[in-house]
Amino acid sequence: MDVSGLRSGGSVLSTVAEVVEQILFYLPTRSLQRSASVCRLWSDCARRVLRRHRRLSWITTKGHAYADGEHSQHFLVNKMIEELEEVYVLPETVLYLAGTDTFCVQSSGRWRKERRDESAMKSKDAEVATKFEKLLPMNCKLLGISCPGIVYTPMGNGKQRPLEVEDGIAGFALLLPKIEGVTIKCFHLSNKDLKNNTFDQRKLQAAGLLDNPDLRTVLLFGYNTYKPPAVDFIQRLTKPINVRNTVVVGGYGDRVFSPSSESIDARHMYGAVGLSFSGKPIQAASILLDEDVATPESVEAAMKRLKAANIPERNTVGFMCACIGRGQNYYSMMENVEADAFRKQFPNIPLFGFFGNGEIGCDRIVTENFSLRECCSSPEYDELIHSYSTVMMLLHLGPLK
Repeated sequence: MDVSGLRSGGSVLSTVAEVVEQILFYLPTRSLQRSASVCRLWSDCARRVLRRHRRLSWITTKGHAYADGEHSQHFLVNKMIEELEEVYVLPETVLYLAGTDTFCVQSSGRWRKERRDESAMKSKDAEVATKFEKLLPMNCKLLGISCPGIVYTPMGNGKQRPLEVEDGIAGFALLLPKIEGVTIKCFHLSNKDLKNNTFDQRKLQAAGLLDNPDLRTVLLFGYNTYKPPAVDFIQRLTKPINVRNTVVVGGYGDRVFSPSSESIDARHMYGAVGLSFSGKPIQAASILLDEDVATPESVEAAMKRLKAANIPERNTVGFMCACIGRGQNYYSMMENVEADAFRKQFPNIPLFGFFGNGEIGCDRIVTENFSLRECCSSPEYDELIHSYSTVMMLLHLGPLK
C-alpha cells in the first residue's frame, strides 16, 4: 500500500491553516469545539471559524412536555439535546419560551397538570432551568419564561410559515451569538428593587436601562401581574425607557423559570425580566395592532406600516406579543391571521413570540442614522401598556461580517 499520499495529506492537515479552516467551517459548533483539542493549529483555526459563525439560530418543537412519564424531561430540553449537535452558532444569549400547559405529565393515558402548589411549580421550573444551563456554554446568559400560547417559526432557514400555537403546546429557544458592536444584557427587576417608589439605580444601570445612550431595544416580560400593584410597577419601570430612541416590546407571561439563580417568591413578588439590546448597529421598529384591527385586511395594512420602516431584513428577527383574547376567536375562527400577514410582508424573517395577558409596546422606529420616527402621531400610541392588542417588532442586529 502506498502511504505517501496519506502522509502528505496528514502533513497538510497539521501545517496548512487555510485548508484546516476550510474543512472546519463545515462542522457544527459542538464538533468544532471538540476538534479544537486536536492540536494548537486546529485550536487557532477553530477559534477563527467560531468568529464567523454569527448567524441567528433557533430550536423549536411542539408537543406535551413529559410524554414518557413523570421521570422524563421537558420536551424542549429533549429537543435541545438533540439539535445542539447540529447548530452552527456559539450562543452568548438564549431566550426560550414554552407554553405553560407543557408543564404537565401523562398518567394512565390522560394528561394531568402538575400540582398548583408553589413548591411543585418551583421544583419543576428549577429542574428545567438547570438542565438548560448544563447544555449551554458556561457564560451563556439565559432567560426562560412560560406563557399561555407560543408563536414560532419552525427550524430551517427562516422561510417556513410561522405558527400561532394558542393552546401553548409548543416551545422555542432563540440562540443569539456574540455580535460585534452589540451588547445584550439579561435583567430581573422586582418589587424588592422598588424603595419609596424609586428603583434601585445600580440595578437599572447593570441592566443597561439607565445612563446608556446606546440603548436601542428592550424585550420585557412581566410576571405575577395579576397582583394589584404589578401594573403600576410595570408603568414605573417602562416610563424612563419609553423614549423616542428606544423600542420597548413585550407583555405579561405566566412564570419565570430561568435563570435558575433567580429566586422568585410567587406569593409575595411581582416584577419583570427581560433583555436589553444596546449598540449602534441595532435597528428596530414596532407597531401596535389595537382592538380596531380585527380583520385580515386591517392586519395586512398594519404590516405594511412595519414594512415601511425599511429595517434591513438580513440578520433580523421578528417578535409578536399578542393578547390571549386575540387569535382565531378574534378573527371569526380564522387561524394564524397575524403570523401569516407578517410572513406575507417578511417571507425571509423568522417570527417568535407568545400569547399573554397584557401587551407592551407602541408604534416606533429606530433607524440606522438614529433619526427617529413614529408611525402614528396620535397621543395614545405613546402609551406602552395595552390589552386585546398585538405588538409586532423587527429587530435588526447589524450587518453580518
